[in-house]
Amino acid sequence: MKKDIQIPIAQNVYVAAVDQWDGEKLNKDWWVYLINDQNEALEAVILVSRGYGEGLQTSTMRHGFGTLAPKSITKVELLQEEVFKLNNEFFLTFFQGNKLFERKFVFERHQITEANTVEIPLMDENGVLAK
Repeated sequence: MKKDIQIPIAQNVYVAAVDQWDGEKLNKDWWVYLINDQNEALEAVILVSRGYGEGLQTSTMRHGFGTLAPKSITKVELLQEEVFKLNNEFFLTFFQGNKLFERKFVFERHQITEANTVEIPLMDENGVLAK
């Protein structure tokens, strides 16, 4: 029966890390964003994040967003530079048209650097897209 359950992989949805200037702290911080580049809303959105590797593991963080509108972005969490040496995994689940979708995104060890930045969909900024 488990083999009969099909959960499609989400398309045109991204997780990105963007290095942004903080005018209050007068420094740059890496923020993680969830991007819906689809023409339909995502419903009951949950994003679970964790870091792991080198014998270390971060806490598991769960983020609930309710509905994410079409062609929109939402800020998820601040990434401390100490976790860049770990694999940082973001597991996304949501409903769309009464179907459950999921996708795992990973920032691999040392992937989050200025040298790896690209143009981020729906944002006028460069950042690193999770694989």
